[in-house]
Order: sequence, then C-alpha cells, then structure tokens
Amino acid sequence: QVQLVESGGGLVQAGGSLRLSCAASGRSFSRLSMGWFRQAPGKEREFVASITWNDDRTYYAESVKGRFAISRDNAKNTVYLQMNSLKPEDTAVYYCNSVLTGTNQPLGSWGQGTQVTVSS
Repeated sequence: QVQLVESGGGLVQAGGSLRLSCAASGRSFSRLSMGWFRQAPGKEREFVASITWNDDRTYYAESVKGRFAISRDNAKNTVYLQMNSLKPEDTAVYYCNSVLTGTNQPLGSWGQGTQVTVSS
C-alpha cells in the first residue's frame, strides 16, 4: 500500500500561484498513474488532473486547463501540481491518489490533503 503525504497549500490572493507536492512511500511509485483531486466545502470531491505512469500523458479538468500543470519526479517519488492564475473557486482541500491509468478513478486511500485558500 502506497502512503501519500500532500503539502504546499496555503493562502494566496486571486491571480497568484502555488505548487503542491505529494510524496509517496513505496517502491512502486514509478508504475503508478497519479492524480490530484479537490474538495470544496459542501461539495463532492472532484478530479483535477492526472499523469500516467508509462508515458507521462496528462489530463485535466476543464476548469483548470491552461492554469494548472501536473508533473512527476520518479526519483523523488513525488507528484506536483503547479497552480497558476488561481481563482477563489479553486479554494478547496487538495488530495493526491493513484488512479487507474487513462481514467479519473482513484485507487488508493486518501491522505490528509492540503488546504488551498484563494482570496478575492
């Protein structure tokens, strides 16, 4: 079982940027497709972005396309989410998880997440 620890959240003004990190334990990280999800207060958790394990193909929710970028560093067992041009509606707790390759389906357990708050 891979354990995941998210970090990098914080309070930022609209238009600002943040980079989230997700550190994974275990030797199988390089064979896992990874994704970022978020949950705003009173809303369901939703897919944000994912990256495949085999060819680093990326997928994004329409609401973040052109503003967010997912990447991974297998040597560091870490997946990143660079968030630019942040909007108040991006405010949420952000989680990472392994995903079924080519889908938005999360596979593992959820970590504690990292809070992102965007002020207007």
